[in-house]
Amino acid sequence: MARPVTVVTGGSRGIGAATCLRLAADGHDVAVGYVRDADAAETVARGVREAGARCVTVRADTAEEADVERLFDTAEERLGPVTGLVNNAAVTGPLGRFTEVQTADLRRVVEVNLLGTLLCARRAARLMTARGSGVIVNVSSAAATLGSPGEYVHYAATKAAVDALTLGLAKELGPDGVRVNAVAPGVIDTEMHAAMGAPDRAHRAAPTIPLRRPGQAEEIAAAIAWLMSPEASYTTGAVLRVSGGR
Repeated sequence: MARPVTVVTGGSRGIGAATCLRLAADGHDVAVGYVRDADAAETVARGVREAGARCVTVRADTAEEADVERLFDTAEERLGPVTGLVNNAAVTGPLGRFTEVQTADLRRVVEVNLLGTLLCARRAARLMTARGSGVIVNVSSAAATLGSPGEYVHYAATKAAVDALTLGLAKELGPDGVRVNAVAPGVIDTEMHAAMGAPDRAHRAAPTIPLRRPGQAEEIAAAIAWLMSPEASYTTGAVLRVSGGR
């Protein structure tokens, strides 16, 4: 049987990087989408290839339709028919109260987290419905139901929209043989916190988490990999919370 070919957006770091490596270990060939750090993307690609999988890296801003089209076109040309999508690319902007958020930051968060997710899901859906099978996993956030007051209400709002997309698209694409699910991570120990301006945030949050620790990117990747696998063949429209109980 042909190997699955999976596109992972935001695949050069954090949850995305861990997901690329886990999927490679599970037998997927992987297209690593990234927006800036080519060296980091190539490091992930080396790990994927060391696991015995094929890999291509593609610089793509998922908020730009032309970039999304090029990402999927390259994956199909270099690796074969795309069978899976992990919609992971996201930004938060600086932490702070909603009243202090700059309009440019609001716009970028919405464009990447929502529009970018929609554009990637649409392209994947077009390919997969034509073939009668496929799997999409959206990376949401526990923030979608917590609201994240005082930190990033706007980010939480976009992730709530991702949950709605997951449910609606699962119902729409189910008859076409395409499964759509989401994983909702809690506080995960990645470099995203430093990008927000709070590098120690994950560990400071530990007392508020029932398991008393932040999660690891590999734990989220494991949940994504299960949803991508045949073991989850009857699972669609689910938002799997992986948040340490928070």
